[in-house]
Amino acid sequence: MFCGFDYGTSNCALGVMNNGAPELAKLEAEHCYLPSAVYGLSRDFITEGVARQLSGEAQREFMTSRQGILSRAQRFRREEDYEADDQVLFYGREAFQEYYQFPDEGYFVKSPKSFLGGSGLRAEHIQFFEDVVTLMMLNVKSKAQQSLGRELEQTVIGRPVNFQGVNAQESNTQALAILTTAAQRAGFKSVEFQYEPIAAGLDFERGLQQDRTVLVVDIGGGTSDCAMVRMGPNYRHKLDRSDDFLAYTGERVGGNDLDIQLAGRQIMPLFGMGAELKTGLPMPTQLFWNAVTTNDVTAQAIFNSLETKTQIEQLRLDMHQPRLMDRFAYLREHKHNFHVVKNAEEAKISLSEQTSQTLDLSYIEAELALDISRDELAQAIAAPIEKMIKLMQDAIDEAGQQPDVIYITGGSAKSPAIQAAVRQHIGDIEVLDGDHFGSVASGLTVWAEHLFA
Repeated sequence: MFCGFDYGTSNCALGVMNNGAPELAKLEAEHCYLPSAVYGLSRDFITEGVARQLSGEAQREFMTSRQGILSRAQRFRREEDYEADDQVLFYGREAFQEYYQFPDEGYFVKSPKSFLGGSGLRAEHIQFFEDVVTLMMLNVKSKAQQSLGRELEQTVIGRPVNFQGVNAQESNTQALAILTTAAQRAGFKSVEFQYEPIAAGLDFERGLQQDRTVLVVDIGGGTSDCAMVRMGPNYRHKLDRSDDFLAYTGERVGGNDLDIQLAGRQIMPLFGMGAELKTGLPMPTQLFWNAVTTNDVTAQAIFNSLETKTQIEQLRLDMHQPRLMDRFAYLREHKHNFHVVKNAEEAKISLSEQTSQTLDLSYIEAELALDISRDELAQAIAAPIEKMIKLMQDAIDEAGQQPDVIYITGGSAKSPAIQAAVRQHIGDIEVLDGDHFGSVASGLTVWAEHLFA
């Protein structure tokens, strides 16, 4: 059976056709969206988890290539007295709960899709990301098959226009190779890809009663992608849609960047960012940005380095308010930086509906909290929103015509700041909201039907 698989930066979703319409599978209790996160009691358990679920020649080849890692996993099991059937891996919401409870004891991975196109990845890095993605895909596929009662063998996976802004073609090739390897190891016999904004447009097209030229804007967790598409009743049944796709644009700027900007500009001052030094020199800011830039491997490596620990100790001596740097040292030592960025994400979501939000940071220090207003959010995320608007305008310019309607989807698309910017800069064009989390998976399912039915 075929399916559409949205392996998203923030969430995963999987859809199948049911009575002529896409239906999303339940992946976690009653939830159709599974946060893209995994927590292991050891990093090596991720690779072990893949090996345990493979079989036959694929398992033998995998175990040979990961022999050292699998030996370490077995040694760690013996040392910690973990039995073979003990739960050592956690996914989605459960992964966040384990991370919040034991942030510095296990290994937490969030939004691995952000890293797949990274430049300068060594062979061992690529192997590790293959293992992370394979493990997550195995989990999603297994949960979906249990929910649906059917075996899934063919899939269309969503992809951004560009995984990275620099060396885009090389980045795309690397990321797609990782995703293909992972999907095949997860048991998919046929794997195809479709641009995420096109998939979102295909879902939107099912409800169109007349032909329109649509600017589809998909603001995902890791990327923002735009597509100008002719769609409607006279187009939706065509097998070859290449002439209908007028323009594509995309860049590595998405919901995660909004969270990072909000965390940096509003939350990090509680940890010393912008504080006065006794020397009169400005406080270094990159130290704090490295902490919250959780979608960048290099930034995280620097943040966790001995050099950063030494810098924190020196800055504490140079500060008028050393207790702020004590908070920052505590955050670093206990790996709470992902929690801070998650707080920012939750505030961003809440501020779509409310004008203010209070963040509870008591996991850092008793009674520590921060009030954030919708205006403060808008100020913090102005720079990434400007990039998103430029992508929309570039798609319009490339197509050489104005859209009849703008269709916005993606988890961050509900932000009033984004919607206001679209209306302000793109012009007096009707703006419609889609299913902010499910439209890509539904559209991928529609395309899978075109390819595999």
